[in-house]
Amino acid sequence: MARVTVEDCVLKVSNRFELVMMAAQRAREVASGAPLSIERDNDKNPVVALREIADETVSLEYLKNALIKGHQKHVEPDEPEDEIVELMAGENDWAARGANMGDEDGMSETDGEDEDGAADLDAEPDAGLSLAEDGDGDL
Repeated sequence: MARVTVEDCVLKVSNRFELVMMAAQRAREVASGAPLSIERDNDKNPVVALREIADETVSLEYLKNALIKGHQKHVEPDEPEDEIVELMAGENDWAARGANMGDEDGMSETDGEDEDGAADLDAEPDAGLSLAEDGDGDL
């Protein structure tokens, strides 16, 4: 086969979009140094990838899986490391102690602020006036 066309490969992969994605994945692999399963014959990487797909010298299932794995944004690790689990447990204990300490003193954060704010207004009734105003409200 001198030239590979998409029609030659569509017999192997019926969906054209999937074919293009798989050929692009294989071309990236070839560009990053993967061994070729056919002779290059001065062809560029996309043409080599299409020829490999047409000749079925690469596993189509492997290309599908590699394509999916390459486009995943979040890959979960198999097992969490023991150190991380221990650190997370200690952090949860620390957070629980901090929450319990806030409840033990019996005062909420807004109790002191409301009383202080009210006390300041009672002590100075003209505290809300600006410097440009006198006591009568004239400028």
